[in-house]
Order: sequence, then C-alpha cells, then structure tokens
Amino acid sequence: MKLQNKVALITGGARGIGQAIAMTFAREGADIVVADVNLEVAQKTASEIEALGVRALALEMDVTDYAKVEPGVNKILDKFGKVDILVNNAGITKDNLILRMSQGEWDAVINVNLKGTFNCIKAVSRPMIKQRSGKIVSIASIIGLMGNAGQANYAASKAGIIALTKTVAKELASRNINANAVAPGFIQTEMTAKLSEEVKAKMLEAIPLAKLGTPQDVANVCLFLASEEANYITGQVITIDGGMVM
Repeated sequence: MKLQNKVALITGGARGIGQAIAMTFAREGADIVVADVNLEVAQKTASEIEALGVRALALEMDVTDYAKVEPGVNKILDKFGKVDILVNNAGITKDNLILRMSQGEWDAVINVNLKGTFNCIKAVSRPMIKQRSGKIVSIASIIGLMGNAGQANYAASKAGIIALTKTVAKELASRNINANAVAPGFIQTEMTAKLSEEVKAKMLEAIPLAKLGTPQDVANVCLFLASEEANYITGQVITIDGGMVM
C-alpha cells in the first residue's frame, strides 16, 4: 500500500472530490482525518472509511479561522501523533460578473479558498518540520490558470493557491516537505450535474478528450503526489482537465 502508516488530513473531505480523495487514501492504508464544516456528513464519511480497516477522525473545521484550525490539528496530533499529508480541498464558489459582485461574495470565496489553504498549511507546518517530512497537496483549478467570466473571486483564489504552493515549496523544501497543487477542469460533481445539456455540450467542445473528469481522476493524482513516488516533485501544478489547458 502506498500510504501505509500515514496520517492524512483532508479539508472539505465529507463529500465530492474531498470524499473521493479520502476514500482513495484509506484504501492505500492511510488513517484519515475528515475535516469539514458539516460535522454530521463528515462523521458519515469517517464511518465509511473505518469500514475499510483504517482509523478515521471526523472534525468540524472552519478553515477561514486559524483559531479553529490550529486546535483541530492539535486534536489530530493527540489521536495519531503526527500529520504526514495535508490535502487542501475545502472550497466554495459565489459567481457573479465583477460589476455586480458584492464585497461579501468576494470575501467569502477568498476567505475559504485562499485564506483557508494558508491557515491549514500554517497549522501543519510546525509538526511536519519537527518530523522532517510531509506532503501538502492543494486543490487549485484551471480557472486559476485561464480565468473565467463571472468568476473573478474564484479565479483569484485559485491563482493565489498556485502562487502560495510555489512559495511554500521553496520555504519548506529543506525540511523534506513537498508542496504541490492540482488544477482540475470540469469534473462530474453535484454542480455540473445540474447544468443543462446545452451547457454541457458547449463545455465538451472545449475539452480535447471530449468528456468530463471524475472525482476519482483527481483523487488518483493526489494519491501520487502524497506518496513516496513523488518525493522529487515539489512546487508543481498538475492539470486534470482532459487537455483544456495546454
């Protein structure tokens, strides 16, 4: 197993892409911390993970508040004694054209997506530095590479994650800590399932592989970056988009 005896913290891990990552890591032997603002759903996912034969912990975590993130990491250290892997998956959207975008819409997305990623990296950095090892994987987006009308806040947050990842990679490399990002394209989620057939058809025209990705596609790349197979990879951004951004 690729992650035997590892402890992985996945934010936004209760459902969707985060849940796929959590389950994939668990199947590869990792003990999993499911951190989410929805504790009830996180507990359900944690129970499913424990059924795979590994340990799991559900944590209610608001990533926008460092005063809540740090105690959460301390709980992980109390239970498992270490944090080997952090996957920054928690994220939201509040789309609007920039002329109509409110301060609240801007702040909410930046706070969850970018500040939340910073808070979690900061909280795990000390224990990772102490153990002189760690893997940090942050979920960015192709929107952070190419921009998208109506998503100024989301694009800025995801571009920020990419820049943050590169900086963290440089700062922590001497402590044997790798930091990388993945940039998914259009993935089959609850959000894309609600789109009209016309909109889906237009999306597919822009994808060379002519199909949407799956949460498992994202989880597979995260697994690689969190494993020892990626020990010499840091500061990189891997797109998972069917060829949209080349």
